[in-house]
Amino acid sequence: MGEGGNDYSWGEMGMFTMMVMTEGATIALTIMAKTIMTRGLSPFVFIAYTNALGSILLLPYSFFFHRERPRQPIFTRQLLLRCFLMGFTGIFLSQNLAFVGLSYSSPIVVCAMGLMIPAFSFLLSVALRKTELDFRRSSTRAKITGTLVSFGGALVVELYKGPFIRKSSSSTPSLQFIPQLFVYYKPQDNWVLGGILLAAASLCVSIWNIIQLGTVKKYPQVMKVASFYSLAGSIQCVMFSLFMERDPSAWKLNLNLDLFIIVLTAIYVSIVRSSIHVSCTRKKGPFYVPLFKPFGIVFATTFGVSFFTNSLHYGSVLGAIIAGMGYYIVMLGQIREVEAQKEGDVEGVKSIFPEKVPLLQEDSQV
Repeated sequence: MGEGGNDYSWGEMGMFTMMVMTEGATIALTIMAKTIMTRGLSPFVFIAYTNALGSILLLPYSFFFHRERPRQPIFTRQLLLRCFLMGFTGIFLSQNLAFVGLSYSSPIVVCAMGLMIPAFSFLLSVALRKTELDFRRSSTRAKITGTLVSFGGALVVELYKGPFIRKSSSSTPSLQFIPQLFVYYKPQDNWVLGGILLAAASLCVSIWNIIQLGTVKKYPQVMKVASFYSLAGSIQCVMFSLFMERDPSAWKLNLNLDLFIIVLTAIYVSIVRSSIHVSCTRKKGPFYVPLFKPFGIVFATTFGVSFFTNSLHYGSVLGAIIAGMGYYIVMLGQIREVEAQKEGDVEGVKSIFPEKVPLLQEDSQV
């Protein structure tokens, strides 16, 4: 029995470690994406290449991941329409808004605005009458409180920078090579506009989540659905990117850091992170993966203070922490509501909660 308990503990520890490393890798890729965009790579070119490559990799992998035969036809008109809408909201709109927002701000702002997804989802569910507002329920009070706290944290990030936690110094001999490789943000970045665009990206992800939840109920082979809407979103991104970036030289990639980050992001987002999220959700339930999203604040703060050209402002970290508190409060309300539904205390209440991390996802937000 002791051995079984140890195996269970190691399994728990393995999933926990894997999820923490996944968030760390997401933030690292976000910072690297910021770096190559700061050095001149168009965000539209980055989006087009990463999504195109990711779709090429994901499509055959999804059929390998779901080797069992589906119970219902996959290629139906309704599914194709849903995939188009998911590609439009979850990839085309969200990623273009997110990467342009990243180019104007910094990874810590990406973290803070990404934590608003549960709040947006709650507001959308109320607007669409999928959630009833009953202030007698603790779950409703928690979600309203969490939503207000999340928006408060976002406002702090947007409106208050504060002093630097630590000013970087390019005169330090041992760190002279770092500014040539990594850039956390530029002084001329339009911080407020970047935050607004990132918040809009989170809103798009919340809309995507509504469509995705209904789709997965009808088509439970998640990776195949993901490959279809990824392909639809990639086609939309490529067409839009060709329109926005008309300079042929901007599309030319050399064997350098730009190409490496594009390939690495495509592989990580389309296969590695998505497989980990699906596996952990199957084993631990829908609330397990979202629990780790605020860990990105820790990684963004640590990386920003330790290694990058311009360090963090106190206001950015403070606002992100407040947004993280709001994130967990909304989650607490959602968990209470689900528990009440299981016990029969709440009848006929439908709820929406985001299980997706914006790509850049993904979020993605790489």
